[in-house]
Amino acid sequence: MRTIRSLLPLITIVLLVSACAGGATSNLSTVGNPVDDTGGSAPVPAANGGEVAYRDDARIIRTGSMTLEVSDVAAALRTARDAIVALGGYVGASTTSNDADRPSAEITYRIPADRWEQALDTLRGLEGLTTKVVTEHTEAVEVTGQVIDLEARIANLRASETALQAIAAKATKISDVLEVQAQLTETRGQIETLTAQLKDLNDRSAYATLTVLFNVPLVAVEVATKGWEPTAVVDQAAAAMVSVLQGLATVGIWFVIVWLPILLVLGVVTVIVIAIARRLGVRRRDSGGAPPAAPIIVET
Repeated sequence: MRTIRSLLPLITIVLLVSACAGGATSNLSTVGNPVDDTGGSAPVPAANGGEVAYRDDARIIRTGSMTLEVSDVAAALRTARDAIVALGGYVGASTTSNDADRPSAEITYRIPADRWEQALDTLRGLEGLTTKVVTEHTEAVEVTGQVIDLEARIANLRASETALQAIAAKATKISDVLEVQAQLTETRGQIETLTAQLKDLNDRSAYATLTVLFNVPLVAVEVATKGWEPTAVVDQAAAAMVSVLQGLATVGIWFVIVWLPILLVLGVVTVIVIAIARRLGVRRRDSGGAPPAAPIIVET
């Protein structure tokens, strides 16, 4: 009892610190405020609500997308890759397709933040391979405040972890050890979560993300003839003719095998019935004799 009572104030302080850090974590956002195109640093808020001097190490997450028409997709991809690699970047993802002999590719580049504008200028030209910039969209978000906040909370949680480790070393009862160990596990989990968020922000602010769609320009004749293929039309007409001939052949086969025998049988039966009916009529006339003569009436 004395041991646990002596540790109660320290445990209370540690729990309060962990609770504050955990509650703040649940409200943490990984995105910040948009910044102007000049890339200027935003003022960092001070603890008293005022503003301090501008930071030179402002963290800005830059993203963008471009749609380019190029004369040769394969050559443009090689030139763009070499240029991005020369700037210190790399290809994050790629998708290529060849629809109706019209090649296209969608490439995601990761570019060092300080080489962002240089990379855009390079892609707009690509040593003469870019014939038209169809669309271009860029966005910048300031996350310096989020980075500072995460670093402070991680520092607080590490202090709480150190205190809990000291408490665990002094605890003698199993129940006390289990309780402190549970708090220590929760604190370490919060540290790992915040550390992952901090790493993600640092990575996205250090390397900008640019998605570029490469296409070849459409020719007017290709647009006009798109969807019409003479060979396909010939195939369709031939298929229709074959279907008509098959239908006629099917009707002929059914007539010869099914309907013709039925009609022949019906014809024979009809002839027989007519012949029988005629014979019966002749016999009746022969057996009855000559009909009586009509009486002669004389008028006076």
